[in-house]
Amino acid sequence: MTTHSGHAGRAGAKVRIGLLGTGPWAARTHAPALAAHPQVEFAGVWGRRPEAAAELAAAFGTTAYADVDALFETCDAVAFALPPDIQAALAVRAAAMGCHLLLDKPVATTVEAARQVADHAALAGVASVVFCTLRFAEPTARWIDEQAAAGGWFLGEAHWLGSLYAPGSTSAYAASPWRREKGGLWDVGPHVLSVYLPILGDVIDVTAAHGPEGTHHLILRHTSGASSTATLTLAAPPQAAEAALTLYGERGRSALPSWDGAVDAFGRALDALLEASRTGTPHPCDATFGARLTEILTQAEEQTQKTTTP
Repeated sequence: MTTHSGHAGRAGAKVRIGLLGTGPWAARTHAPALAAHPQVEFAGVWGRRPEAAAELAAAFGTTAYADVDALFETCDAVAFALPPDIQAALAVRAAAMGCHLLLDKPVATTVEAARQVADHAALAGVASVVFCTLRFAEPTARWIDEQAAAGGWFLGEAHWLGSLYAPGSTSAYAASPWRREKGGLWDVGPHVLSVYLPILGDVIDVTAAHGPEGTHHLILRHTSGASSTATLTLAAPPQAAEAALTLYGERGRSALPSWDGAVDAFGRALDALLEASRTGTPHPCDATFGARLTEILTQAEEQTQKTTTP
């Protein structure tokens, strides 16, 4: 593992990992998982709001950093819970300072920025993992591996109907400006793609259209010859909210199982980053995969923009 001071290279030493971000995702998922992981020393917190960083650091017995580069300097790896385009710029800086990267999805909302993250991670020789929850939550991760091994699928059908912006929503995530701007395509679209691509193959053609209340409808063609659909929104009525994905093929149909516990899933993403950093073998859900998700979502966004009536 790349280290700054040899700390993680000593036998039995824990890996020093810092956290960037202080919002509800950081406080509810990243920080608890970092604090609980037996191989990790939760090295510190940086945030754009120093008072929030101090509060989160105090809650988990670690240090708040006012200077993000100072946190990078003391860490072997960093975990991100930031808006995607702020994440991308800081990930490039972290990689240049030798930190392995545990990124959130989407890596960035522009192709250029997402590719820069992947390129700089490769140039620096640091490991990267993108935390697509379904790839790391135990029931769904196992199901994805099983369906990829089975093959024979000709159709996928998914809908992710979030109610983040439905009237009366009290979700803490509704205050996120980037989610408000980019909508379900960018927030939940990566989850669906992270399941489809390892099972059906890369996307070779995208058809996309707008629906009501910021809904996006996607039709995808894959390298395996299969096709898939995805309907994505963050503004569904609460009674209609659901996340579901079903595959159809030679053996009938198979539905994505339910999952729970983002903290446990994030712990497994930490395991994956530690393994990739030890072995030098890239994880399938790394920054390069994250950049590919951004490319596909950008295609879909551009297509819907062209077909939207002024």
